[in-house]
Amino acid sequence: MTIVAARLMLTLLALMLAPSASQSQDSPPPWAYPVNPPGFQRTPDDGSIRRVPNSTAGYTLTQVRDLFDAPDWHPADHPPMPGVVGAGRKPDVMACGVCHRADGPGGPENSSLFGLPANYIVQQTLDFKNGLRNGSAPRIANDLMIKIAKAVTDEELKVAAAYFASIKPRANIVIIETDTVPKTQVRDLFLAALPGDEKEPIGQRIIEIPENVENFVSRDSRARFIAHVPPGSIAKGRQLATTGDPSAQCTVCHGADLRGNKAVPTIAGRSPTYLFRQLYDFKTGARKEALSDTMKPAVEKLSVTDMIELSAYAASLVP
Repeated sequence: MTIVAARLMLTLLALMLAPSASQSQDSPPPWAYPVNPPGFQRTPDDGSIRRVPNSTAGYTLTQVRDLFDAPDWHPADHPPMPGVVGAGRKPDVMACGVCHRADGPGGPENSSLFGLPANYIVQQTLDFKNGLRNGSAPRIANDLMIKIAKAVTDEELKVAAAYFASIKPRANIVIIETDTVPKTQVRDLFLAALPGDEKEPIGQRIIEIPENVENFVSRDSRARFIAHVPPGSIAKGRQLATTGDPSAQCTVCHGADLRGNKAVPTIAGRSPTYLFRQLYDFKTGARKEALSDTMKPAVEKLSVTDMIELSAYAASLVP
């Protein structure tokens, strides 16, 4: 009985340590749809000037949080920001460059926009406006996009889309295959490593965290990310994307390098957390725009593990 009890305890312990082991595939994975915990409060502004590497600019915490004034740490990296990107239009059109950053790299909590086809950016915004695009779980980012989409003018949207489409995408994510990951917490809608070096099993998750949290909080457009994925994910994702079920082969529409074309968005080198959410949202029907006619058949047979592997592979490619 002692040996049996010990084995039972070990089994229970393993389940507790692997957050995804008992996760139902019928519910959105919390790691992909992070929400701020109850009672969450932002760090108060102490008035100090924040800095990021290789920039002469400086902003207070209040300034980097201003939804109508996008911090521009590296103005030489991009063309001049149009008004709607840099400042928006009060009261409802927040500056695109605040959430998506000055030249469009975004973060795990939203979409990267640089290099996307302009007509695709326009259409997605209209889909938010018309109730055709949402998420499988409530998210502040989606709520903000819907609010902005309903208020932005056709001309503002056209100008912003052309601006982001003109910027060449760049790599800002490192994919690491690993059995263990840093323990994390939700910090203002994204995952960040807890202080210290505590680790936990990755299970079936993607754990994507900023390389430098404070630079990301400061909305530095050069911020980089580390995405931890289960061992073997990239190779398995490559097989699914290129030689798996023909109905689910990403390369058929997105091209052999997954960089898309003038009508189809690039998915190479993008946040794997973001990519996973889109696959999951297409599968659940949360995204039901015109693209869903193509995407729904491609994802309906995919498991959570499949989606993790496809996202890891796409994110590992050169954008």
